[in-house]
Amino acid sequence: MHYKRILLKLSGEALMGNRQYGIDPERLAEYANEIKAVTDKGVEVAIVIGGGNIFRGVAGASKGMDRVTGDHMGMLATVINGLALQSALEDAGIQTRLQSAVKINEVAEPFIRRKAMRHLEKGRVVIFGGGTGNPYFTTDSAAVLRAIEIHADVILKGTRVDGIYTADPEKDKKATKFDFISFDDVLTKGLKVMDTTAFTLSQENKLPIIVFDMNKPGNLEKVVTGENIGTKVNL
Repeated sequence: MHYKRILLKLSGEALMGNRQYGIDPERLAEYANEIKAVTDKGVEVAIVIGGGNIFRGVAGASKGMDRVTGDHMGMLATVINGLALQSALEDAGIQTRLQSAVKINEVAEPFIRRKAMRHLEKGRVVIFGGGTGNPYFTTDSAAVLRAIEIHADVILKGTRVDGIYTADPEKDKKATKFDFISFDDVLTKGLKVMDTTAFTLSQENKLPIIVFDMNKPGNLEKVVTGENIGTKVNL
């Protein structure tokens, strides 16, 4: 395997499948099978998942809700998604632990870095819920922070697009895809990969990011084995 320990970042919207909101059990099962394919080969997998399929703090704030309250609701939404993904992974035969930055001891372990790393060493998938535990920080920031803390080799951002383009490929048919791009070029060209806080944190810690299409079967395994799938952002 090209990477020994990975941090997989999934958006909450990814769990909707073809639905307008909520969680699609079929999509969950597909993701569980993709993750199982790489854990069966000895790759240590940690996951951070968003909560946008249930609630977005920024959207709530734009409609008059207190931003801190909205973000706390978003954190709880990521725990709900984490529980759903944990169940799907365990149905696929993968030992999984859900750790939350927000204390909900009845349903998830509190985030403890050393414990998380021990789980990974034992071959368990670790899902990090609750974001960073702080309002005003996105799950992108949580993904980069956790990846650095557990010494992940790479952040794999699974999306519905097969990489980073010069423009939105769903809106601009002339958009061209990058196979490789530097952190500096992403900033210079004004491309959207992650929010600025997360992206800067990744750059400062020399942690590469790969953006790829998670919905295409086999792509996760291809990325982990080192195939040129998606777009790699590196120094």
